Amino acid sequence: MTHGMRTDTRTPHLEGGRDWRDTATRYALLPLRVFLGVTFIYAGLDKLTDSAFMKADGAGSIGETMRSVRDSSAVPALVDLALKSPAGFGYAIALGELAVGLGVLFGLLTRLAALGGALISLSLWLTVSWATEPYYYGNDLIYLMAWLPLVLAGAPLLSLDALLRARRRAGNYS
Repeated sequence: MTHGMRTDTRTPHLEGGRDWRDTATRYALLPLRVFLGVTFIYAGLDKLTDSAFMKADGAGSIGETMRSVRDSSAVPALVDLALKSPAGFGYAIALGELAVGLGVLFGLLTRLAALGGALISLSLWLTVSWATEPYYYGNDLIYLMAWLPLVLAGAPLLSLDALLRARRRAGNYS
């Protein structure tokens, strides 16, 4: 009687064959890349097209949001920095989200883009969603954790990074 242990010693990826598990493993990060890429593109565009968001004062403005979270944030100095130029901070976040989203979606400089996404998520977690209770209701921490596999692995498949890597290799062996 076996207890769910594999007893074969065959390694299909070394023999040239691939089973569904090998294929699933190779493409495992693709749904995460698509989700984070589309979400951050949408978030950046949403901020850039919202006339109220880029203002220093008023309902829905970045300035009002920063003032409302200042005393409950983990790093009030970061909020104070944002409040020196709320519109500039708003544009920096929006353009950063757009760049990160495009980089991850298309797989261009993926690790760098994912690191940027992680840093944006970290800064939002430490400021805007820090006081959310229980902590798992705040989405910024979850986004931070979701970026980490892409920081570590990049985009080895279906990406501009992979295409550029293949072209470099082809150029080296010609």
